Amino acid sequence: MLYTQKIQHAIRFALKTHEGYQKQKRKGKDVPYIVHPLTASIILASAGASEDIVIAGLLHDTIEDSIEEKKVTKELIVSRFGENVYNLVLSVTEQDKSLSWEERKTEAMEHIKTFSNDSVLLKSADIIANTSEIIDDYSKKGEEVFERFGATRERFLEMNIKIIETIIKKWPENPLADSLKDVLEKIKIIANNKIINNL
Repeated sequence: MLYTQKIQHAIRFALKTHEGYQKQKRKGKDVPYIVHPLTASIILASAGASEDIVIAGLLHDTIEDSIEEKKVTKELIVSRFGENVYNLVLSVTEQDKSLSWEERKTEAMEHIKTFSNDSVLLKSADIIANTSEIIDDYSKKGEEVFERFGATRERFLEMNIKIIETIIKKWPENPLADSLKDVLEKIKIIANNKIINNL
């Protein structure tokens, strides 16, 4: 994978959306949000993903998390990065933020069953980046990690396990399947009330 001008433009676009316009932080932490899409895109590039999928990794939260004054729209993404990138981003975007955490995650899990392989790969990188961060935070801070989310500890872990299992089942040959299985095993250990050290 070459570092193309299109990827460079996507990094700038994501940086403006998450950092420039709103100084968005990771949930419950003083960490710039842009770290997450950058991590997802690195995971995708390492898995041999196409340029469009890597760009979708950089942009995957821009529709969902852009502020109203600078709302990221279909027209904006299509004009700069193409219809395919837009469709990939849309496939992993939560459609109704007014729903409860439980409803949103259940809807997202059902949606995975309709994904193309490209969308599965994109969602896999998002899940691996998020879950690895939670596992790392848990190893350092313990149970307080779960205070960030709109669900009980048990429900949060149960839903994450189900989502990862759904992704693995949807495309067993996924290049990121082994990484998904690794984070799944670690989340199950936490769910069983065990502490993970030295990850």
